[in-house]
Amino acid sequence: MARTTVPTEAERGRGPVTARVSLGRSFTPLPLEFLLIASAALLLTLFGILMVISATTVTSMQTANNPYNDGGKHAIFAAVGIPLMLVVSRFPMRWLKRMAGVALIGAVLLQLLVFTPLGMEVGGNRNWLNFGVLSVQPSEFIKLTLAIWCAFILDRKKALLGRWKHVLVPLGPVAVVAMGTVMAGKDLGTVMVIALVVLGALFFSGVKLRYFVPPVLAAVLAIAAFAILSPNRMTRILSVFDTSCLDRYLNECYQPLHGIWGLASGGLLGLGLGNSKEKYDWLPAAADDYIFAIVGEELGLIGCLAVLALFLVLAFGAFRVVARAEDLFVRVVAGALGVWIVGQALINVGVVLRVFPALGVPLPFLSSGGSSLIAVLLACGVLLACARTLPAPADPRHVPKTQAKGRRTPA
Repeated sequence: MARTTVPTEAERGRGPVTARVSLGRSFTPLPLEFLLIASAALLLTLFGILMVISATTVTSMQTANNPYNDGGKHAIFAAVGIPLMLVVSRFPMRWLKRMAGVALIGAVLLQLLVFTPLGMEVGGNRNWLNFGVLSVQPSEFIKLTLAIWCAFILDRKKALLGRWKHVLVPLGPVAVVAMGTVMAGKDLGTVMVIALVVLGALFFSGVKLRYFVPPVLAAVLAIAAFAILSPNRMTRILSVFDTSCLDRYLNECYQPLHGIWGLASGGLLGLGLGNSKEKYDWLPAAADDYIFAIVGEELGLIGCLAVLALFLVLAFGAFRVVARAEDLFVRVVAGALGVWIVGQALINVGVVLRVFPALGVPLPFLSSGGSSLIAVLLACGVLLACARTLPAPADPRHVPKTQAKGRRTPA
């Protein structure tokens, strides 16, 4: 005989019995921050594939007799990086905390391999590993792992951040070692970005200003010293203040001038996708550090503003995570990664505009390079994982009974 279940009084309510199905947390509505970060990252990645294909058609024909050779490789890296981003977005915070130290050690050891026969020098910087069919830039992963490790350390010491020794130890020495392995390869631009990551972590941890200022001054003095001690770097820095720079056109001014000429020649609407003139071997690193110049040349001011708007959306989502996070680890890691991605984008655009000297810093998502693209997509995966931890906004439709009874209808 079938057993009849009598609905409870709560189930009866004032109307018919309602069947409720629990779908679990996997099907809960995604936070606005998650949607902002994910949409901006995906659109920037797809836009980057399009621009790398356009910027490399000429050089790809010269080297591989295939106009889509280099652009196709970039698309493959994107096809690997996007699923990795989505996988990392499901990581609980406790997993990231457990992996922080091991991941940073692995990234630093990988960076040390550039000083072995596997290392390769590109543009005067020994910062690459050559595995034959694949080349890797380990310093890109130091940015990511150091941000997570700094957040882990600062979270563990959150009750002691009022004492300067606990703020700077062990964070300071470890960060210096990590940056030293990159600086040994003469890559000052990457070291500057890594310094931004560490300073961003300290800032969003809420340490006192008097503890924050010394690391900033130390970073500025160290960068200034490295610049002064290198005649090549000083020449590039001084070229920024030369308004014409034509007298040194064939030397240090060649790339900056062609970058700004390409950017300016696009006007409002650009020359059209694929119609760049600078990519015909006029502009070095057209698909890499100077991809923003190709965007301006082919898509004009409208295309440049679209790229900057997407970075603004990404920044807005990341810093909303910082503002709403209740966990210090989430706040620090989201802030450090946001400073990395947005800060590096601003530096790259500043180089193309000749506000900064050439630093060899790629434009996140858009510049050609598998290491840079995968690292920044993994960083976005961590940001998405942080966004999942945010408390759900209160639903005004669900008012507690005690509050509902206390309300009075206005006369």
